[in-house]
Amino acid sequence: MVNSAILPAAALVPLAAAALYPGVTTDNHTCVLSEPVLSCSADAVPGKVDTCCSETFGGLVLQTQFWDVYTGFESQGQILPQKSWTIHGLWPDFCNGSYTQYCDLSRQYDPKPSPNTTDGTPGGTPVPAYKGESIDKWFAPYGKSDLLAWMNKYWIAQGDPNWVLWAHEYSKHATCYSTFQTECFGPKASKYDDLFEFFETVISYYRDLPTWHWLANAGIKPSNTTGYTLSNIQAALKTGYGKVPYLGCGGPRYNETAAGKGSSDNGRTQFQEVWYYNHVVGRVQNKDVVRVDADIVGGSLGNCAKAENAIWYYKRAKGSETNACQKNGRIITSSKFVINTKIASVSVGLRTRNLFLHCTHHFDIAQKSNVTRKK
Repeated sequence: MVNSAILPAAALVPLAAAALYPGVTTDNHTCVLSEPVLSCSADAVPGKVDTCCSETFGGLVLQTQFWDVYTGFESQGQILPQKSWTIHGLWPDFCNGSYTQYCDLSRQYDPKPSPNTTDGTPGGTPVPAYKGESIDKWFAPYGKSDLLAWMNKYWIAQGDPNWVLWAHEYSKHATCYSTFQTECFGPKASKYDDLFEFFETVISYYRDLPTWHWLANAGIKPSNTTGYTLSNIQAALKTGYGKVPYLGCGGPRYNETAAGKGSSDNGRTQFQEVWYYNHVVGRVQNKDVVRVDADIVGGSLGNCAKAENAIWYYKRAKGSETNACQKNGRIITSSKFVINTKIASVSVGLRTRNLFLHCTHHFDIAQKSNVTRKK
């Protein structure tokens, strides 16, 4: 879910909890027969194009990423990937920068809807909490175990099991794209075709945006002892992306810290999110994008402090990031490791024993972090 301290000012637009365009049928959405149109252009409107073949509703597309330093579920094997930011989502803003959410309550799988009305106001249409089984149980029956494994590595929640974040992003955002409406998938579509296609589309965008490496190439790496300057972070990401993304920070405001006492700079100081803005040609799923600056419609480029060395890009907590102690996303526990050492002890010897001691040490730390830092 989104940290409210990071959100830019944008008006939530009321929307009825139903299909985006009533009257659209499941027939005749063969998009190769349609000329793709650029979102937010004069032609990207219902009546001029097939809304299943060109995005006409959420035309400003944001691929958003997290930098978390722990998950709160380390003891259950939910850990963060090395040298990589993680996926937050793929958001459909309107062309003026405002947005809506939970556009189709028949596809509501979010157990913790936030906000809990479709327009974010107390008087809006309520979004009922999902009470069904966890959606990660749907992957294997549809032959998507490989997708599930990948998402459990790079699409990581904090304070909840991963599937809760996935369900939130799908229910809140995927339902507000014209090209992800269920009618677009035809009369013979399986129940979750749009859900899996949304997840795969988010991943496709994310894989083109290596935030960690773009920053590292400019000498900006996670550190608990070195602060960074906003303009340098922006420059590094612009070099990689070609445009300036939105940078989201949390934590204390700079003028609330000892270093910023007396300053007028009230920006936040802990680097946590990057949002990459795009227009799209044709279907969002095609990833034919035109990259744009985050302030293209007059919005903000972020909420981070501007003072020199005011931003902290912290290292991840011990036991919260993949290392030699993890296998297939699971922390090696002592019982599992003992079995492995019996097999490998002849060839590995002392190195195996040292790895075992190292891993059990980090496993204990992860268990403690789940208690002391759980969100």
